[in-house]
Amino acid sequence: MISLAGKAALITGGSRGIGAAAVKLFAQAGADVVFNYNKAKDAAALVESEAQKHGTRVEAFKADVSKHADNKKLVEHTIERLGRIDILVTNAGGPPSGLFESLGPEKWDDAVRLTLMSTINLCREILPGMRQRKWGRIINVTSITVKQPVEGLMLSNSLRAGVTGFARTLANEVARDGVTVNNILPGYTRTQRVEELAKATAEREGISIDDVMNRQKAAIPMGRLGEPKEFAALAAFLASDRASYITGTSIQVDGGWIKSLL
Repeated sequence: MISLAGKAALITGGSRGIGAAAVKLFAQAGADVVFNYNKAKDAAALVESEAQKHGTRVEAFKADVSKHADNKKLVEHTIERLGRIDILVTNAGGPPSGLFESLGPEKWDDAVRLTLMSTINLCREILPGMRQRKWGRIINVTSITVKQPVEGLMLSNSLRAGVTGFARTLANEVARDGVTVNNILPGYTRTQRVEELAKATAEREGISIDDVMNRQKAAIPMGRLGEPKEFAALAAFLASDRASYITGTSIQVDGGWIKSLL
């Protein structure tokens, strides 16, 4: 079992899906955790309750990470409650699906704030403390789309690539300070987000949701969707002392879906 005992973690988007799985596993591994939710208050309360059973401090905090002011409040609250932030997991959720011609300037601006700027702003807030303490872990949840674009995900394909470029550059700047920066690329995972995207694809193509889901499974060598806990296992490892020499990487958790060599 990976140990995160004595570590303080901030995980965004922790009320459902892979974020919720990370909150629970980090707590099980011994970390104190603050996670944010935006609208899903009841789901966040359930995650908070389940994670607290492991005996660490776990707290949900309402914040919209697409707003810079909320990011500052989230970081300040976490430091107030936990004393510091050793581990940051940025998991803002994905922007809406859609083809280029359907996406106006407003949708692009919203997606930039949610997907790219939330990561940049959170890193800006927490990095000084990590560098001063000479230890830190930043883990960004991006997507398989940064290595192999998915049809109909113009916003995600574009902006998660931006997060990847930012993270890879930042990794070099902070490596000598004991801070690692890595990205995890979840593939088709059994989450509400994947169900929502399948529904949008089905409506766009005039087919059933089952047809879309079966097509996804057929494209995965393992023949099934991933489980959130399988993503969380890699996140916990990258957050641990054992991963101290791993930085600047983008690692997929996709059952073999990505076809590239690297």
